[in-house]
Amino acid sequence: RFPTQTANLLKLSGVNIADPDFIATTGWTTNNLATAITTQSPAIHDVVSLLIGVNDQYQTRDTSGYRQRFASLLNKAIELANGKTDHVFVLSIPDYSVTPFAAGSDTAQIRKEIDWFNAINKNVTENYGIAYLDITPSTREAKTNPALLAGDGLHPSGLEYAKWANRLVSLMLPVLK
Repeated sequence: RFPTQTANLLKLSGVNIADPDFIATTGWTTNNLATAITTQSPAIHDVVSLLIGVNDQYQTRDTSGYRQRFASLLNKAIELANGKTDHVFVLSIPDYSVTPFAAGSDTAQIRKEIDWFNAINKNVTENYGIAYLDITPSTREAKTNPALLAGDGLHPSGLEYAKWANRLVSLMLPVLK
Protein backbone atom coordinates (compact mmCIF):
# COMPACT_ATOMS: atom_id res chain seq x y z
CA ARG A 1 0.00 0.00 0.00
CA PHE A 2 1.23 3.47 -0.78
CA PRO A 3 0.63 4.88 2.74
CA THR A 4 2.85 2.21 4.29
CA GLN A 5 5.55 2.82 1.69
CA THR A 6 5.24 6.56 2.29
CA ALA A 7 5.58 6.17 6.08
CA ASN A 8 8.60 3.91 5.64
CA LEU A 9 10.29 6.45 3.36
CA LEU A 10 9.52 9.25 5.82
CA LYS A 11 11.08 7.20 8.62
CA LEU A 12 14.19 6.66 6.49
CA SER A 13 14.32 10.46 6.08
CA GLY A 14 14.37 10.90 9.84
CA VAL A 15 10.71 11.73 10.42
CA ASN A 16 9.24 10.21 13.55
CA ILE A 17 5.89 9.01 12.25
CA ALA A 18 3.59 6.21 13.32
CA ASP A 19 2.50 3.46 10.99
CA PRO A 20 -0.56 4.51 8.99
CA ASP A 21 -4.10 3.75 10.00
CA PHE A 22 -6.30 2.60 7.15
CA ILE A 23 -9.96 3.52 7.15
CA ALA A 24 -10.95 2.85 3.55
CA THR A 25 -10.77 -0.50 1.85
CA THR A 26 -10.77 -1.63 -1.76
CA GLY A 27 -14.09 -1.17 -3.52
CA TRP A 28 -15.41 1.65 -1.36
CA THR A 29 -17.30 4.70 -2.53
CA THR A 30 -17.36 8.10 -0.88
CA ASN A 31 -20.50 6.99 0.99
CA ASN A 32 -18.72 3.91 2.38
CA LEU A 33 -15.81 6.01 3.59
CA ALA A 34 -18.06 8.61 5.20
CA THR A 35 -19.94 5.89 7.07
CA ALA A 36 -16.71 4.25 8.26
CA ILE A 37 -15.30 7.54 9.54
CA THR A 38 -18.48 8.13 11.50
CA THR A 39 -18.55 4.65 13.02
CA GLN A 40 -14.79 4.30 13.66
CA SER A 41 -14.18 7.81 15.04
CA PRO A 42 -10.49 7.81 14.02
CA ALA A 43 -7.88 9.69 16.04
CA ILE A 44 -6.04 12.86 15.04
CA HIS A 45 -2.95 12.19 12.89
CA ASP A 46 0.20 14.03 11.80
CA VAL A 47 -0.78 13.66 8.15
CA VAL A 48 -3.87 12.47 6.31
CA SER A 49 -4.08 11.31 2.71
CA LEU A 50 -7.31 11.07 0.77
CA LEU A 51 -7.81 9.08 -2.41
CA ILE A 52 -11.47 8.31 -3.09
CA GLY A 53 -13.79 8.29 -6.06
CA VAL A 54 -12.90 5.57 -8.52
CA ASN A 55 -15.70 3.37 -7.22
CA ASP A 56 -18.12 6.28 -7.39
CA GLN A 57 -17.27 6.41 -11.10
CA TYR A 58 -17.39 2.64 -11.51
CA GLN A 59 -20.80 2.42 -9.81
CA THR A 60 -22.06 5.27 -12.04
CA ARG A 61 -22.61 7.76 -9.23
CA ASP A 62 -23.34 11.30 -10.37
CA THR A 63 -20.55 13.84 -10.43
CA SER A 64 -22.51 16.60 -8.65
CA GLY A 65 -23.13 14.27 -5.72
CA TYR A 66 -19.46 13.31 -5.80
CA ARG A 67 -18.47 16.97 -5.45
CA GLN A 68 -20.52 17.29 -2.26
CA ARG A 69 -19.41 13.94 -0.82
CA PHE A 70 -15.75 14.60 -1.64
CA ALA A 71 -15.86 18.09 -0.07
CA SER A 72 -17.39 16.60 3.07
CA LEU A 73 -14.64 13.97 3.25
CA LEU A 74 -11.98 16.62 2.67
CA ASN A 75 -13.38 18.61 5.59
CA LYS A 76 -13.18 15.47 7.71
CA ALA A 77 -9.59 14.88 6.57
CA ILE A 78 -8.73 18.41 7.73
CA GLU A 79 -10.31 17.67 11.12
CA LEU A 80 -8.31 14.43 11.36
CA ALA A 81 -5.13 16.42 10.62
CA ASN A 82 -5.95 18.62 13.62
CA GLY A 83 -7.14 21.43 11.37
CA LYS A 84 -3.80 21.69 9.55
CA THR A 85 -4.61 21.94 5.85
CA ASP A 86 -0.92 21.67 4.99
CA HIS A 87 -0.94 18.20 6.58
CA VAL A 88 -3.62 16.88 4.22
CA PHE A 89 -2.67 15.35 0.89
CA VAL A 90 -5.15 14.42 -1.81
CA LEU A 91 -4.34 11.99 -4.59
CA SER A 92 -6.23 11.88 -7.86
CA ILE A 93 -8.07 8.68 -8.64
CA PRO A 94 -6.35 6.04 -10.79
CA ASP A 95 -7.48 5.25 -14.31
CA TYR A 96 -8.42 1.59 -14.62
CA SER A 97 -9.43 1.95 -18.30
CA VAL A 98 -5.95 0.69 -19.24
CA THR A 99 -6.23 -2.53 -17.22
CA PRO A 100 -7.18 -6.04 -18.37
CA PHE A 101 -10.19 -5.71 -16.05
CA ALA A 102 -11.63 -3.01 -18.34
CA ALA A 103 -11.09 -5.00 -21.54
CA GLY A 104 -14.40 -5.28 -23.33
CA SER A 105 -15.70 -2.09 -21.71
CA ASP A 106 -15.91 1.36 -23.27
CA THR A 107 -12.43 2.38 -22.15
CA ALA A 108 -12.64 5.82 -23.79
CA GLN A 109 -15.76 6.54 -21.73
CA ILE A 110 -14.13 5.25 -18.55
CA ARG A 111 -11.14 7.50 -19.16
CA LYS A 112 -13.38 10.50 -19.81
CA GLU A 113 -15.36 9.87 -16.62
CA ILE A 114 -12.19 9.40 -14.56
CA ASP A 115 -11.05 12.78 -15.88
CA TRP A 116 -14.42 14.32 -14.84
CA PHE A 117 -14.17 12.95 -11.32
CA ASN A 118 -10.55 14.07 -11.05
CA ALA A 119 -11.42 17.56 -12.28
CA ILE A 120 -13.89 17.75 -9.42
CA ASN A 121 -11.57 16.48 -6.69
CA LYS A 122 -8.74 18.70 -7.96
CA ASN A 123 -10.99 21.78 -8.01
CA VAL A 124 -12.32 21.15 -4.51
CA THR A 125 -8.83 20.41 -3.18
CA GLU A 126 -7.33 23.54 -4.71
CA ASN A 127 -10.20 25.66 -3.34
CA TYR A 128 -9.14 24.48 0.13
CA GLY A 129 -5.47 25.24 -0.57
CA ILE A 130 -4.53 21.60 -0.01
CA ALA A 131 -1.73 19.69 -1.75
CA TYR A 132 -2.95 17.65 -4.73
CA LEU A 133 -0.94 14.82 -6.23
CA ASP A 134 -2.00 13.81 -9.74
CA ILE A 135 -1.16 10.10 -9.95
CA THR A 136 -3.55 9.42 -12.84
CA PRO A 137 -0.99 9.80 -15.66
CA SER A 138 1.26 7.33 -13.85
CA THR A 139 -1.55 4.78 -13.61
CA ARG A 140 -2.14 5.08 -17.35
CA GLU A 141 1.39 3.78 -17.92
CA ALA A 142 0.06 0.33 -16.97
CA LYS A 143 -1.29 0.10 -20.51
CA THR A 144 2.24 -0.63 -21.71
CA ASN A 145 3.84 -1.78 -18.46
CA PRO A 146 1.98 -4.65 -16.80
CA ALA A 147 4.45 -4.59 -13.89
CA LEU A 148 2.52 -1.55 -12.65
CA LEU A 149 -0.55 -3.75 -12.03
CA ALA A 150 -1.22 -6.23 -9.26
CA GLY A 151 -1.91 -9.84 -10.15
CA ASP A 152 -5.66 -9.19 -10.25
CA GLY A 153 -5.23 -7.13 -13.44
CA LEU A 154 -7.03 -4.15 -11.90
CA HIS A 155 -5.28 -2.63 -8.91
CA PRO A 156 -1.89 -0.92 -8.85
CA SER A 157 1.15 -3.00 -7.96
CA GLY A 158 3.66 -2.26 -5.24
CA LEU A 159 5.86 -0.77 -7.95
CA GLU A 160 3.14 1.73 -8.90
CA TYR A 161 2.48 2.51 -5.24
CA ALA A 162 6.20 3.17 -4.77
CA LYS A 163 6.02 5.88 -7.41
CA TRP A 164 3.18 7.55 -5.49
CA ALA A 165 4.99 7.17 -2.18
CA ASN A 166 8.14 8.83 -3.49
CA ARG A 167 6.15 11.78 -4.78
CA LEU A 168 4.15 12.05 -1.55
CA VAL A 169 7.30 12.08 0.55
CA SER A 170 8.58 15.10 -1.36
CA LEU A 171 5.32 16.91 -0.53
CA MET A 172 5.21 15.77 3.10
CA LEU A 173 8.82 16.30 4.18
CA PRO A 174 8.68 20.11 4.20
CA VAL A 175 5.73 20.12 6.62
CA LEU A 176 6.92 17.27 8.83
CA LYS A 177 10.55 18.25 9.41
